[in-house]
Amino acid sequence: MVDRGHRATLYRLAVNEGLLDRYAELIVGFGANVQPDQVVAVEAPPEAAPLVHRIVRLAYERGARYVDVVYFDALVKRLRVEMAAGDSLSWVPPWLGRRLLDLGDLEAARIVLAPLVPPGLLSGTDPARSARDRLPSLPEVFKVVDDRSIAWTVSPYATEAWAQVVFPELEPAAAVEALWRDLEHVCRLDEADPIDAWERRCKEIWEAASRLDELDLDALRFVGPGTDLTVGLLPSSRFAKEGGRATTRSGIQHMPNLPTEELFTTPDPRRTEGVVASTKPLDVGGSLLTGLRIHFEHGRAVEIEADENAEALRQRCATDEGAARLGEVALVDGKSRIGRLGRTFFNTLLDENSASHLALGDAYAHPIADPGDLPRINESQIHVDFMIGSDEVTVSGVTRGGDELPLLVGGAWQV
Repeated sequence: MVDRGHRATLYRLAVNEGLLDRYAELIVGFGANVQPDQVVAVEAPPEAAPLVHRIVRLAYERGARYVDVVYFDALVKRLRVEMAAGDSLSWVPPWLGRRLLDLGDLEAARIVLAPLVPPGLLSGTDPARSARDRLPSLPEVFKVVDDRSIAWTVSPYATEAWAQVVFPELEPAAAVEALWRDLEHVCRLDEADPIDAWERRCKEIWEAASRLDELDLDALRFVGPGTDLTVGLLPSSRFAKEGGRATTRSGIQHMPNLPTEELFTTPDPRRTEGVVASTKPLDVGGSLLTGLRIHFEHGRAVEIEADENAEALRQRCATDEGAARLGEVALVDGKSRIGRLGRTFFNTLLDENSASHLALGDAYAHPIADPGDLPRINESQIHVDFMIGSDEVTVSGVTRGGDELPLLVGGAWQV
């Protein structure tokens, strides 16, 4: 048994203080781009306190009016799943959603350190029960994202529980250290100027997305082992809105995902046909799904199978009418630093930026160029990304004239 004092020492050895300083500067100055007199919300696991304290200090140095810190204790979530009355598990405290809406009214910045729930936390619990407790996910998130009221960013923090899932062969301190080395690389903190490195990468993403938009595609087709899927697009679906970045309604530019490597758009929720096999395990609120396979008809997921914990996703897809339809389709090429590591992180933020992916549930409005298409996008209280890309999966674009053009072959762009 490792006592608390010794464990704290191990963490100090594993996490370089200078790395946390650089990371906080990247998150506050580039990810959320905190402004003078802005309210800043920070959400994190308790273990992330060393980084949270740096974020708070930097936010106040930049003139923040107030920094509100909320820690999410994942073990409390597990206790609820194990012990609370079954019919209470879907109840969400109303003040949690009101907090998000109030932050939107204040045009705040929001920083989330992930994962709030470590992968596999709910292993051994009833998947049907665990799926009912969707916290810390909140449906109000989709409103503040679509109305662009909050400058938000999500960034990873290496906790022991997460590190031991990624590196099960290592001792706890060594696993945390190994995970931090990976995070330093994928967040470009190993560059002399991380912000400049991200500016250049965002430009590359925007240029690739612009080339896709020039093709005026009607659909995307994915073909690979266990996969033959066609995802229809809306007439004004666009990839090249801001190249990995976003801008609030008040003009603050921020980076929603840090790191990010994806080109994404909003599909037509009624035009997905075929079968798809996930290429990476998927964590759904603490339940790990492996071997995920989904069959779509007329845009709806009519069959969901997995080697483990399929019921967790089935329950999520039964949340509302839009939960079983697609709200996002994203392409990731072989230049992704995350993908080149060849590692599965069991964390959507990282895994979705290592491989092309789809998302069941709510759609983003800002990739839609024509307001007339907005009533057609998918609406739901959930948004669950799952990875479908690999070097073995070929992605083609179907033009409005019916021609099929190769887009990604062996992870390399063909356009």
